[in-house]
Amino acid sequence: MSDITRDIAAASFVRQELVPERPAPIKTTGLVGFLRTKLFNSPTNILITIASLLLLWFIVVPALKFLLVDAVWSGTDRNACLAENAGHAVGACWPFVQAKLSQFIYGFYPEPERWRVNLTFILAAILLLPLLIPRLPAKGLNSWLFFLAFPVVAFFLLHGGGLEGFGISWTAGLLSGFNDSIGEGGRKLAAAGETTAVIGPLLWLLGKLISLLSTIISWLLWPLTWLRDQIQTSSRPVWFDFAATAAIVSILLFWLGGGTRAGWRPLIIGLAIFAGIGIVIAVMGLERGGLPVVDTRLWGGLLVTLVVSVTGIVASMPVGIALALGRRSTIPLIRIFSIAFIEFWRGVPLITVLFFATYMLPLFVPTGFTIDGLMRALIGIALFAGAYQAEVVRGGLQAIPRGQGEAASALGLSWSKTTALIVMPQALRHVIPGLVNSFIALFKDTSLVSIVALFDLLGSLRASFSDPVWSTPTTLFTGFAFAGLIYFIFCFGMSRYSLFVENRLNAHQRN
Repeated sequence: MSDITRDIAAASFVRQELVPERPAPIKTTGLVGFLRTKLFNSPTNILITIASLLLLWFIVVPALKFLLVDAVWSGTDRNACLAENAGHAVGACWPFVQAKLSQFIYGFYPEPERWRVNLTFILAAILLLPLLIPRLPAKGLNSWLFFLAFPVVAFFLLHGGGLEGFGISWTAGLLSGFNDSIGEGGRKLAAAGETTAVIGPLLWLLGKLISLLSTIISWLLWPLTWLRDQIQTSSRPVWFDFAATAAIVSILLFWLGGGTRAGWRPLIIGLAIFAGIGIVIAVMGLERGGLPVVDTRLWGGLLVTLVVSVTGIVASMPVGIALALGRRSTIPLIRIFSIAFIEFWRGVPLITVLFFATYMLPLFVPTGFTIDGLMRALIGIALFAGAYQAEVVRGGLQAIPRGQGEAASALGLSWSKTTALIVMPQALRHVIPGLVNSFIALFKDTSLVSIVALFDLLGSLRASFSDPVWSTPTTLFTGFAFAGLIYFIFCFGMSRYSLFVENRLNAHQRN
């Protein structure tokens, strides 16, 4: 054996006993692992966990005891919800909710006509659900039906009434009313000029010029007003007006679409749309007066809450997008107007907007033109929410790299196509959380309409508290708990669906 081999053998080591077992690794899966790694992994988290458990114990447990354990589930009046009759401490008085449920949903809507509200809810669900499910086809057609056709049908279902004319009569009446306002303004200026010494001649001349302009406009409108008068004297004015409007609009669409060179598609689509409108008019009997009119002052409960919130959400989006684009415009007039509009509406509280829309808006409309009280509130809320949506959308637009627009320009796309097809879809995808947050806030802010004598869900709830038949110590808490549950269901549903849409649209950014 060589010296090197001998040295290696002397330096080798062979263990004579087994290595002691090492402790098993800390379990990180299952319930025990979750508690160890998420809730009790540090002194700070241990304190936070204990504080949270105590908070839940002192809040959730009493709430469940009040709402479920000690609750009264059946009864016909307040006696069922009194402690001396129940034999124990009484929690929620759910018979009160059962007795007032129709008031919470319909308000003071006439009971024989409540089928119209139910039908409106059913139509809304049928048209909305296919839009929310990504795999269902015909999203374009469904969008047109939900956002354009459904509001008109819902108006005549809920409000009632019929048609006295159609496009030609409406256009002639609107333009004639506007022209009459111009003429009246000119006559008032001329009359003021006759009584003023300093600038009287100037005012008189300006008034005469405006009156002359009104006369010229009336001459230009004469063929339209003559056609309207002839239609109104016919045996079926609505159908004659409808036919004339359909013919004129379809021919215009066909001509503007390029005529026969672009094909007959625009004409066919126009005629199909008017055919659908005609079917709705015939089915609802709008040419014969339609359904009985139900004044909006009788609306209330969840009906008003949904009408105000859905209208505000849907109407505020185009307003917000237009204002956001206007604020980024290179045209100074458009940019200044957009900035002034946004800052004005964001600088006043919603209560002030509702008061202004309810009591001051009628002062700015032409004489003899009235706006329904609910419609005033809807206009104010839509403009108010649109100003907030504009800033959310503008944040999304600023997040889009400039190279996106430059690449679209290099491909020959116009500004409108670049904005509609390239920039805006990406911007809206970035601001989905902000938009839905604004929607949720608007849904909850609809309770403020009760200040202007519109009974939404909370307004109807407060009105029901005045009924002495259900006057108990727990009635108030039961009603607000029920209203809070309804608000939570809607808001939580919007939140979860927005998370689903956000994850689906941002699939390319998943790790």
